[in-house]
Amino acid sequence: MNWLTSVVRPKIRSLLRREVSENMWIKCPETGQLVFYKDVEANQFVIPSSNYHMRMSATARLKSMFDNETWFDIGVPNVPVDPLRFRDERRYTDRLKDARAKTGMNDAIKLGFGKLEGLPIVIGVQDFDFMGGSLGMAAGEAVIRGLDTAVQKGTPFIMFAASGGARMQEGILSLMQLPRTTVAVEALREANKPYIVVLTNPTTGGVTASYAMLGDVHIAEPGALIGFAGPRVIEQTIREKLPEGFQRAEYLKEHGMVDMVVHRHELRATLARLCRVLTKAEAPAPEPSNEATLPVPATTGV
Repeated sequence: MNWLTSVVRPKIRSLLRREVSENMWIKCPETGQLVFYKDVEANQFVIPSSNYHMRMSATARLKSMFDNETWFDIGVPNVPVDPLRFRDERRYTDRLKDARAKTGMNDAIKLGFGKLEGLPIVIGVQDFDFMGGSLGMAAGEAVIRGLDTAVQKGTPFIMFAASGGARMQEGILSLMQLPRTTVAVEALREANKPYIVVLTNPTTGGVTASYAMLGDVHIAEPGALIGFAGPRVIEQTIREKLPEGFQRAEYLKEHGMVDMVVHRHELRATLARLCRVLTKAEAPAPEPSNEATLPVPATTGV
């Protein structure tokens, strides 16, 4: 065997090879175009060329909402882990460990308290990367804690929903979160504080059947899939072809299911404006201009 090809050449290639991170590029789901990850991140995870709204992590979402990217985390009560001792292809406890390692979250919902354009606010974010944003006991407790905190602090509550539905590994205990969260929404309503829901892609299943559709105002991100059952299941059930764009945000707005479809770049300002209107709060004072003020010449009568 030639030592030049078997020894020297591999060493030279190893020296010249550049390590490329797997997440350095993102492929647009609509156009297939490869986009530099840092460009997408700087654009709030919206593909610049196609305006496709990628999913955002809970932490990134909170950073994009709160003033100066600063907030206080709200703790969530502990719940029993794997109460049904569920196992399919893998143990439920193993799936939870993987999801926690992947997202850095304890469960699917993260809560924060801070200011949005100077207005105190409580925000809850559902992270689809945590087991599909599924609603279990921990996520249900998080929604309730967020709503209760808004009542105690006298602030609006904004919920960013993203879920595939109830968490099957918790069975009936997961389904019980639907009426529990509904009661908590009613408590916020009795306190006369706004509840605004932002529906992101996707929002389906039991979440849509509970707190995600109980807001005072429903906002959807462009192209978000919103519904109870998926379109394929509906087509198989009714044996009919569904309309184009069925269950997408724009279609639902045309048919009165959501109030508005807002681009992610305009979402922060829209939420701040809604909260000020619904709470009758004053608009923030404009920042002082750095330009020097020129003296106004006195006028004299002719």
